[in-house]
Amino acid sequence: MWRRGVLQMLFVWVVVFVAMPAVAQEKNLAPGFTALPKNARIVLMPTDIELFSISGGGVLEPKADWTEAASRHFKAALTERKRRLGLTTIELSEKDGDEFDEVNSLHAAVARAIASHHFGPGFLALPTKEGKLDWSLGNSVRGIKEKTGADYALFSWVRDSYASSERIAAMIGLALLGVGVGGGVQVGYASLVDLNTGQVVWFNRLGRASGDLREAKPAAESVETLLDKFPVTQ
Repeated sequence: MWRRGVLQMLFVWVVVFVAMPAVAQEKNLAPGFTALPKNARIVLMPTDIELFSISGGGVLEPKADWTEAASRHFKAALTERKRRLGLTTIELSEKDGDEFDEVNSLHAAVARAIASHHFGPGFLALPTKEGKLDWSLGNSVRGIKEKTGADYALFSWVRDSYASSERIAAMIGLALLGVGVGGGVQVGYASLVDLNTGQVVWFNRLGRASGDLREAKPAAESVETLLDKFPVTQ
């Protein structure tokens, strides 16, 4: 139950920051980082992804079949995007991906902090960061470097929720009474991490009340949006 409560709070927070003005692209880059070095090798970390149905009472219910389909579509879209960008990428086997579950979890925590304190409202900004994208996964990524020989790792975290028929009926009924309640929300974070230092050198986030990861075409659009202005090589 606590996990659902945290996710519900997260979805509410996303609705708030989605309405905020777009942030200048410079905020997406760490100080001193402008582009990927030529021939840089990037390991694509397994996407931490989960989909939910929202019950009539607003409870988030995990949907394993939706999550499985979304994982396939998201991975395919990532593969196509890296092909078009001409990137040299390394894909982990399922076994190797499981080995780095804790690093993926750490990324999720750091990504939430970046979204809140770097891209969030000014009163949440951390004075010590001085407005810079200055975040790191530390030595936790060393094992990924040793395993793959890659220079960078691309992490991604996605949660998506969809209103059930009962939820839609409740939304309509309450709207007639002048009470507004929300439907589904799509939330995502993507981070490019330097495996030599652990530094997050590029970050982007997705937060909106639209999109659908259950089908290939709209899932590809979500990937395109999440990886908007991904740093190119020089």
